[in-house]
Amino acid sequence: MQSIAIVNQKGGVGKTTITLGIAEAAAASGNRVLVVDLDPQANASSGLGIWNGSPSIDDVMSEPRAGSAAEAICSSRWPEEQSRPDLIPGSHLLANREAQLAADPVGAQDRLQLALAGIDYDLVIIDCPPSLGLLSINGLFAAERTVIVTEPAAWAADGVDLMHNTVERVAGRLGRPKLAGIVVNRVGRTRDNRYWCEQLQERFNGLLLPQIQLRAAVAEASGQSTTLRALGKRPGAAEAASQFDALWGSLNSRPGLDVIDEHLDELPHSSTTITSET
Repeated sequence: MQSIAIVNQKGGVGKTTITLGIAEAAAASGNRVLVVDLDPQANASSGLGIWNGSPSIDDVMSEPRAGSAAEAICSSRWPEEQSRPDLIPGSHLLANREAQLAADPVGAQDRLQLALAGIDYDLVIIDCPPSLGLLSINGLFAAERTVIVTEPAAWAADGVDLMHNTVERVAGRLGRPKLAGIVVNRVGRTRDNRYWCEQLQERFNGLLLPQIQLRAAVAEASGQSTTLRALGKRPGAAEAASQFDALWGSLNSRPGLDVIDEHLDELPHSSTTITSET
């Protein structure tokens, strides 16, 4: 089983878009996919056609119990004629759960990892919240690899550095997750976008995965809780699906991540601390 955490402590960069795009591409290529919605906003769940799903990831995180995630898995409501991922639904209750996790005297960083024990899927994708709190740390503890999502904008590289430092700290303790790469999302055709893409390319070079262009079809698919392929001849839908296929192909073709590992020490370290490590 592969497990990938989709992360960035900054909101609004499109982590959920990347999560759903990879899920669609992986499912379309014949993989059994599970999406874990670890964000209290639960956008991945609504993108998969599930609102207020119960039991939810909040129930899973309420106690440290091996294999408990199996009880919360449901089918997504993407078109039945296509391969579609399963889901552990998100919940707004997670916003309060984080404080309770921090009060666990034994430590609650590995609750999701424990809950996913025995889950049988080809790919588990964890959509993490835009924070460096215990929910995101749980996502990193449960993942073999992580993908950092950013956008071509000012200070994007600083956000990537901050997230990378957190990934390294967790990996230093567990030996994982490894950094699978960085996805530049919502790439437009403006001069400003080109400039920041060039800056990210210069800064991170071989760590960059295939980028995702800004297309209305991507937002439309999410808004309709459907797939890009289901949009048919909608302008830009086929092109967007092709870009996500390329992204998944790149992730799937290098599971050992030897090339990525060579670049890890080249990145600067920030003074980020992992909060709530009790």
